[in-house]
Amino acid sequence: MSESNNAAEFTTVTVLGGGVLGSQIAMQAAYHGKDVIIYDPFQESIDKLPARWAWMRKGYSEDLADFTDEKFEEAVARIKTTTDLEEAVSDVDIIIEAVPENLELKRETWTKVGKLADERTVLATNTSSLLPSLFADSTGAPERFVAIHYANRIWKQNLAEVMETPKTEQAFVEKALTYAKETGMVPAHVKKETPGYFLNSLLIPWLNAGSDLYMNGVGTPEDIDNAWKLGTGFARGPFEVYDVVGFHVASNIASTSEDETRQRFGKKLKEAIDAGFSGIADGKGFYIYDENGKPVGPNGFFTE
Repeated sequence: MSESNNAAEFTTVTVLGGGVLGSQIAMQAAYHGKDVIIYDPFQESIDKLPARWAWMRKGYSEDLADFTDEKFEEAVARIKTTTDLEEAVSDVDIIIEAVPENLELKRETWTKVGKLADERTVLATNTSSLLPSLFADSTGAPERFVAIHYANRIWKQNLAEVMETPKTEQAFVEKALTYAKETGMVPAHVKKETPGYFLNSLLIPWLNAGSDLYMNGVGTPEDIDNAWKLGTGFARGPFEVYDVVGFHVASNIASTSEDETRQRFGKKLKEAIDAGFSGIADGKGFYIYDENGKPVGPNGFFTE
């Protein structure tokens, strides 16, 4: 069970970005009793949230023993949305940024937020691939700045990697660890700043190996996945994991790589996003998924 707001250190949360992972971060906080604001400058992103709640409701109901429809509805009711940044960040306990993996965009976002946020507020980024210290100073308060990194489907894969920068005060590291616990996560303290934290330091080289095989014409996503699963006994291959992670994050990371093959892969994912799908959350990625989120066959988009 979640802690009550009366006993909790954190009661109010703002999430910057209402995309695939930002919406999950928001729901996880609301499900554990926090009052949440989602800020997104694009109304069309906010308009997609009801569909994201429906997808998450199914996931929560299947994966969490304490799930009830009433509890989920109460969580939805605790989430407010806005396109007004000042309204979103001026009086909250913690701000978690989940905007695209673009360094200049993150610097621009945090420069604006830093001028509006209260001095008590914990400032956190969910960046997957960038060193937080590259944009911590943009906040104007790098001593309060930490990374809290989440995996997709965070209600089930409830890891929260908390990583400090050389300028982060330990009091705010402890606050971030506390916030993770209060929202049903298992915190892992990454004590030295490193790109990829624990999880992605292990995961990304494996995903890159799969995408390189595909982009170089060595095999189809399905054949590569099957080889991995049959040879190791693991449940998912790299392209099934790409579908879980979502194409937005993967595309942003690949597109900024210096490797030409990765850049081509990022472009292919961007074409898929523009075509209207980005992974299992949309029911379509490298595979087509049924209403229960089970793959029913490969997506011809990637074998044409």
